Amino acid sequence: IAKKVNPNVVTVAGGQHFTIMAEESLKTYPEIDVIVRGEGEETLAELTQTVADGQPFSAVNGISFRNKGQIIHKPPRPLIENLDSLPFPGYKFVENLVQKYHFTAMAGNKTRYALVEGSRGCPHRCTFCSQWRHWGNEWRMKSPKRIADEFEFCYENYGSRFLWLTDDNYGLGKRASELADELISRGFSDDVMWFMQVRCDDVVRNPEVLPKMRKAGLRWVLLGVESHNSSTLDSFRKETTPEDARKAVKLLKENDIFSQGMFIIGQRQDTAESIAGLREFANDLDPDLAIFAILTPFPGTVIFEEARKNGWIEDWNWANYDMAHSVMPTESLSIKEVQEELYNCYRSFFGSWSRRVGGMFSRKALKRKLYRYMASQGIVNQVKTLF
Repeated sequence: IAKKVNPNVVTVAGGQHFTIMAEESLKTYPEIDVIVRGEGEETLAELTQTVADGQPFSAVNGISFRNKGQIIHKPPRPLIENLDSLPFPGYKFVENLVQKYHFTAMAGNKTRYALVEGSRGCPHRCTFCSQWRHWGNEWRMKSPKRIADEFEFCYENYGSRFLWLTDDNYGLGKRASELADELISRGFSDDVMWFMQVRCDDVVRNPEVLPKMRKAGLRWVLLGVESHNSSTLDSFRKETTPEDARKAVKLLKENDIFSQGMFIIGQRQDTAESIAGLREFANDLDPDLAIFAILTPFPGTVIFEEARKNGWIEDWNWANYDMAHSVMPTESLSIKEVQEELYNCYRSFFGSWSRRVGGMFSRKALKRKLYRYMASQGIVNQVKTLF
């Protein structure tokens, strides 16, 4: 569209997919002029100034581009050492969107929300995740004070009362305790609710932090349960156990924190029987919300490399790489059968009348709002479009 409006405009792409697939993307999409690889703030700022000055792209590190028919990959840019040095994102440029969109399903029709980053990378090496590689195999953290500053900024300037901590794994322990102290000391934690993603074993190791986190406004935790099978967890390099998941969900419930369990189907050894076992485990675990995902070989993951090497991938349409569409079979299930198993998982978990009715009348406000919203929209279809 941009090229149609102005053929001379410089179009730039970035993010994890384009970073990993820079060569292929420049070959496939002639409308893309430049790809910013990896961390983009400093690279994009320098690139913008270079374009404004009429200078060649070749002066900028961290990018890929075409030059006389050849694709050029400039050396990667060093990672930003101190993430606290970055300014807040330019919320003012999307203020109309902040005011327009609300997290209706969980927080209500008039609750504005904001996304806040607390770190980049991850100390773990899960085979289905590209985060740790994308951020240079390092885990760089913003300070709890910096995160609380941005929470407060969004709350005071944009009325954001639902705050989404975007880290794939924030972690608990001392850092989480310090964040809770920061939020409580600022006096607005009673008026906000926030979300975070945490490993099951982190919850189990740090139960003493949960009451303080709840007091600081933590209302919703996403747990990466993934599987009921220890061998599957080992193949994912999760370094967790099914028992960790049981203990973590129990601890969250005891502290009145909404628990969401994430489960993965479609790994290479999955069968109809093993997925049935996962369904049974999810029902027995009974988190407040269950999200089932199909194992997706995202570029940059260990699984992608293995799947491409062995010719397992049958669908190369990137639009279907969303964890809701099957793009590769298992040893015993076709793509179509894996897809049907996903629907079976949702039917099993949300087909329980006691769970649906109990959810709609739960004493937990978040759970009550979510289940009533899903009931009004059609539960299975609505859950599949939540994330």
